[in-house]
Amino acid sequence: MAVKDYIRKRFFPHIWCPGCGHGIVLNNLLRAIEKLKLKKNEIVMTSGIGCSSRISGYVDFHTLHTIHGRALCFATGVKMNRPELKLIVPMGDGDALAIGGNHFIHAARRNIDITAIIMNNRIYGMTGGQFSPLSGYGTKGTTAPFMNIDHGFDVVELSKAAGATFVARTSTYHVKQMVDILADAIDHKGFSVVEIMSQCPTYFGRKNKLGGATDMMTFYKDHTTPVGSKEKKANPELIERGIFVHEDLPEYCNEYDKVIEMAKASLK
Repeated sequence: MAVKDYIRKRFFPHIWCPGCGHGIVLNNLLRAIEKLKLKKNEIVMTSGIGCSSRISGYVDFHTLHTIHGRALCFATGVKMNRPELKLIVPMGDGDALAIGGNHFIHAARRNIDITAIIMNNRIYGMTGGQFSPLSGYGTKGTTAPFMNIDHGFDVVELSKAAGATFVARTSTYHVKQMVDILADAIDHKGFSVVEIMSQCPTYFGRKNKLGGATDMMTFYKDHTTPVGSKEKKANPELIERGIFVHEDLPEYCNEYDKVIEMAKASLK
């Protein structure tokens, strides 16, 4: 199947602002699925509320557009009932790590076979530009007109500490890398986290005087470096991108099946 076959064309044009990075994420997510040669009925996408969560309306898979911060809960329910399906959960930084933060860390520690995509635009875009758990110290937002004094999470370190068995980071500038990472994440048997730095020129860029979409994407080009590079050692301020964790550990649904079999055996 080609990329165009995975799209619900009747819902276009999309609602994202001009220059938003989320359309780039959608494009390359579909390219990753095409690369894996997955059939549409093999995929379930669940999403919450936010700019990023609108992705579920544009893909021609089984989809659940759920409530804010709870997409991983719905995905867990689907996966436990139909473990053979591929579960993909696109989330924003607030959806995943603010109201959804508790669900995120527990899904990671269980190592349930779900792919969590965190589209990091460092802002609550849909509801007016409030600062988010990833905005970072010193940034500005609607709810921080002078300065945000909250320190942001490091998605990679948080995911590693919570027990995710696949952890990666890329950006909307690095589209070829994004396709490969998303394909690896979806194919991985366990909880996968992919952070994608995605520009929001409408709110984050404007409020923090970062320029337009091209300026913000140029920042990703100039201020990121591959994992473990010499450049990172020379300049610790650079943001690493690539795959940080990729390991095989027992997957939750498989282990749950073992518990069921033990329970059945105890009744004989």
